[in-house]
Amino acid sequence: MHLARFPRRRYTPAPTPLERLDNLTRLLGGPDIWIKRDDLTGLAAGGNKTRKLEFLVAEALAEGADTLITVGAVQSNHCRLTAAAAAKERLKCRLVLEQRVPGSYRADASGNNLLFDLLGVESIEVANAGDDLAARMQAIAASLGAEGRKGYIIPGGGSNALGALGYVACAQELVQQAFEQQVRIDHVVVASGSAGTHAGLLVGLEGANTHIPLTGVNVRRPRAEQEGNVHKLAVETAALLKLERPVETSKVVALDDWVGPGYSLPTPEMVEAVRLFAAHEAILLDTVYTGKAAAGLIGLIRQGRFKRGENVVFVHTGGSPALFAYQKDLQS
Repeated sequence: MHLARFPRRRYTPAPTPLERLDNLTRLLGGPDIWIKRDDLTGLAAGGNKTRKLEFLVAEALAEGADTLITVGAVQSNHCRLTAAAAAKERLKCRLVLEQRVPGSYRADASGNNLLFDLLGVESIEVANAGDDLAARMQAIAASLGAEGRKGYIIPGGGSNALGALGYVACAQELVQQAFEQQVRIDHVVVASGSAGTHAGLLVGLEGANTHIPLTGVNVRRPRAEQEGNVHKLAVETAALLKLERPVETSKVVALDDWVGPGYSLPTPEMVEAVRLFAAHEAILLDTVYTGKAAAGLIGLIRQGRFKRGENVVFVHTGGSPALFAYQKDLQS
């Protein structure tokens, strides 16, 4: 996979750590648990979107854009990191925030919403679930064009084929680290949301012929719908890379057992996972993505899906700033 032919900005200067979670491994009494610390990527407070933005912002700059336009939920990590990339590159940033839970947007909210302001976001539009978000972003781009400016539209989560290259690169990085640290990876677990991270990892692992199973823990949609989204984007990403091997549908797994009542809505399993990772490993998850994905990891271990002696890697996709918007749900 020849990633070097794609323009790329570098916001993370070195590989993110691959670490063994000794305390949780002992506590849960199952497989050896490892973590890929993509909460420690570059830009403001880190997270998985940084890797995608390295490719997307490079294209925006090549096209002469002066403003990044994107969409996300009201506590979107993607919007935070898009704003951070814009600040780093001396660009403007405009956001469309979707209220996936009715009435969930508050201008005075903490968490990522505070960081949008600190990072200098030029404007925020609030949309409702079901609104045509692509049309909203196109309208913003058109209004910028009328002012003689040029906007670059980034899809939600940075999840198109170009953005997914960030997690093809992450898969390559992970395989190299496992070799250097002499870790035989038996399974990888990751949150599955806008599909770009999941699809990119899948293409990267499959393209490297690793035969490492990848399990996504869905945070929003029914399993069949999400697996369809991931497979479609994986096929598009493989085509962009000109890979000859097709991405088999059987390799796409996006479990929906830990979604709970809906996107961003707390569950007891999520709260337990966030508190266990913090209290036993000093690692902060978030409530919307990594908390539910870690709940899935813990649930699968307790179900016996991963065995003692196996090595399971949890990809930590970041998001800790959003914790501060969920204080009442998380405090003991």
